[in-house]
Amino acid sequence: MTPTAIGLLAIVAALLAALPATVTLLNLRAFRRGPKAGQPQSVSVLVPARNEAEAIPRLMQDVLASRGVDLELVVLDDESTDGTGDIVAHLAERDQRVRLVRGVPLPPGWCGKQHACALLADHARHDALMFVDVDVSLTPDAVARGVAFLDASAADLVSGFPRQRTGSFLEWLLLPLIHFVLLGFLPIARSRATNSIGMAAGCGQWFITRREAYRRAGGHAAIRASLHDGVMLPRAYRRAGLRTDIFDASDIASCRMYTRSLDVWKGLAKNATEGIGSPATIVPFTILLAGGGIVPMVLLGIGLATGWQGWPAWAVGVTAAAVGLSYLPRLVAVFRFGQSLASAVAHPLGIAIFLAIQWYSLIRRGLGLKTSWRGRSLQPQ
Repeated sequence: MTPTAIGLLAIVAALLAALPATVTLLNLRAFRRGPKAGQPQSVSVLVPARNEAEAIPRLMQDVLASRGVDLELVVLDDESTDGTGDIVAHLAERDQRVRLVRGVPLPPGWCGKQHACALLADHARHDALMFVDVDVSLTPDAVARGVAFLDASAADLVSGFPRQRTGSFLEWLLLPLIHFVLLGFLPIARSRATNSIGMAAGCGQWFITRREAYRRAGGHAAIRASLHDGVMLPRAYRRAGLRTDIFDASDIASCRMYTRSLDVWKGLAKNATEGIGSPATIVPFTILLAGGGIVPMVLLGIGLATGWQGWPAWAVGVTAAAVGLSYLPRLVAVFRFGQSLASAVAHPLGIAIFLAIQWYSLIRRGLGLKTSWRGRSLQPQ
């Protein structure tokens, strides 16, 4: 490759890196935190649980410590085999705010989580419905502030993005990319203004809505076969003409989604083909992510290895700009969301493995191969 061709590649890489850098900076003000709570409200906190005996006591403790709300905690034991239901039942005997719902065999055509959430909504007593995953940790004001954001936004469905706690290598490397992709490629202000289905976004770990809006959108029955409620539930609301919104919950909620690198790979692959890894989006996102996140460092490596010999001065400068732009969103996340600086430095490697998971998932789907999650066989639609 000639120096001029390398320089032109650097220009393309800089432009691709500039997109998420610019959108991230514009989103910092729009991606606001939940407001302080006003008057106490009644809330049904709804938790689907399947084999969560280790995590469910901590979540129930978090929810029951909530301040500024009149709540009920409803947990659906989705045919657990580890005693999850017995733990909930024991607490329900001592605290009247807790109710246990026993799951039923999964009907054909349903994903387990969507079926569990639909049943939970049927059993909820209050108007405000808050769906929370077991692996989310909440501060005492989290429930009240989540409902306060629902009211302040005037949206019909809102979703909080918790701070992601990481341990294993792939957790540390890949999970910070949740904020990178969200803030780098979704112009939040435009998403709020247009209500476009294609700009719907959410985090399946924490959704808040009200009963009538949930009914109008079709609830989780509208996405019964989906494996990725974080994307598909907001889309269902927008198809019904309802508004959705997102907020930064990193100060009031955290989540440890996985505990092993293998589970990170399987979990991200499970959801991929309903998001970035879908047939319609995987090629453009591969170009955007690889071109703006990997190519700048490759060019930098070539330049350093060759001593920049024969490179035009402008090509060196453009390469440096491309590298800086590629890292800018990750450095913003380090300071805004408390993410690991070392993980941010490893950004090109994270992008490479993230894209590998998307392609892996798409290829498996094309071959008709099923995967399993929590003991159930799954097939993305």
